[in-house]
Amino acid sequence: MNFNGIDFDTYFKNYPDEKGYFGKYGGSYIPPELQKALEEITQSYFTICKSSKFVSELRRIRREFQGRPTPVSYLERLSGKLGNVQLYVKREDLNHTGAHKLNHCMGEALLAKYMGKKKVIAETGAGQHGVALATAAAYFGLECDIYMGSVDIKKQAPNVARMKILGANVIEVTDGLATLKEAVDAAFAAYSRDYENCIYCIGSVVGPHPFPLMVRDFQSVVGIEAREQFLDMTGELPDAVVACVGGGSNAMGMFAGFLNDPVDIYGVEPLGRGATLGDHAASLQYGSEGIMHGFNSLMLKDENGDPAPVYSVASGLDYPSSGPEHAFLHDLGRVKYDVVDDEETIDAFFTLSRLEGIIPAIESAHAVAYAMKLAKKMGKGSILINLSGRGDKDMDYIIEKYGIR
Repeated sequence: MNFNGIDFDTYFKNYPDEKGYFGKYGGSYIPPELQKALEEITQSYFTICKSSKFVSELRRIRREFQGRPTPVSYLERLSGKLGNVQLYVKREDLNHTGAHKLNHCMGEALLAKYMGKKKVIAETGAGQHGVALATAAAYFGLECDIYMGSVDIKKQAPNVARMKILGANVIEVTDGLATLKEAVDAAFAAYSRDYENCIYCIGSVVGPHPFPLMVRDFQSVVGIEAREQFLDMTGELPDAVVACVGGGSNAMGMFAGFLNDPVDIYGVEPLGRGATLGDHAASLQYGSEGIMHGFNSLMLKDENGDPAPVYSVASGLDYPSSGPEHAFLHDLGRVKYDVVDDEETIDAFFTLSRLEGIIPAIESAHAVAYAMKLAKKMGKGSILINLSGRGDKDMDYIIEKYGIR
C-alpha cells in the first residue's frame, strides 16, 4: 500500500534509516561519552536479531513463559450497548505480568545477556515496565535497578511491591514533578555512570536510536498476532484499530501489524483535565518539534522551550513527548491521533468491567473510551482495541479517588 508517497510494503526496511530517523524525527542526541555505549547496543542488536539462536530462544520464551499468543476477545455486551459496530480487544492483559511490557523486556534482557551485561536499568511510570523488567531480570539472573517518581510510587503501590518481591531495587525520584519524565532523567544519569556493566532498557518507543526501533520490533508481535487472529475469527480485517499512546510502545506494536492494510488506525492520547498546558499529556495533539531524552519528536513545551509539566490520570501516559515514529505517522496522516479526557476514561474503565468482566488498566481504558465514541460515529463495522494491560494496579487508586460507580 502506498500512502502519501510512502510505500508500506517496504516501510519496515526503510524506517528508521541507519541513523535512527523516521523522516525528521528520531536520531540520537546524547553526550559523546554515551554514544559509544549506544553504538555497542546497536551493533549487538543488529547482529543478534538475525541469529536463529536468539530468535528461537525469544520465541520459546514467549510461548512457554509469557503465555503467548494472547487471545482476541469479542465484546458482545458492550457492542450491543453501543449499536451495530462490533468491538474486539487484543488481550495483552493476559500476557504474563499483566501488560504488553514484557514483550520488549524479555527481548532487551536477552540482548543484555548475550552482550555479557550484569545489570539492567530502567524507568517506570505506571510500574508495568518496572515489573516486566524485574521479571525478565529474575528470569535471566541479572541485577535490576528501577527508577520511579515518588508520585507514581504512591499511586502504584501494588506494582512497587511486585518489583521488590522480584528482587529489583526500586529507587525513588523526588526531583521536579516526580513522575515519569524525572524517572527517565534519573535512569539515564545512572546508566551514563555504569554503561560498561549494564544496559538501559527503555520502556517505550522513545529515547535515542536504536531504542525506538528495538522496542517496536519486540512489540510488533502484538499486531502480527492480532491481525492473524482477527482474520481467523471474522474472515476479514477490522475497519479500525485503536490503541492508547503515551510514549507509544503498545500502540506501535499493534499498529505494526496493520500499517500496510486498508484499515483506519487511531492513537489515543490523554487529555486529562482539559486542553490547558499542564492539565494533559497530549504531545502529538498540542506539541511542537523538540528534543528530549536523546531523541527528536513532538513535545509539549513551556514558555522557555523546555519540556512542559504534564498530567494524566494514567501514570503510564504522563510523558511530555511521544515516540518519533508516532510523530512521523502523525505528520504523514497514516495514523489519526485524538484525545479522551479523564472522565471519559474512568467511565470506560467501569463500563468494560461491568459489561465484560475485564478490568482494564487506566492507560488501556483511554483506548476503550475512544473506541466507544468511535463506534457511535461509525454506525457499522468493526473495531479492534489493544487492551494493553489489566487494572489490578489501579484499583486502590480508582476507589480512593472516584469511588465505586
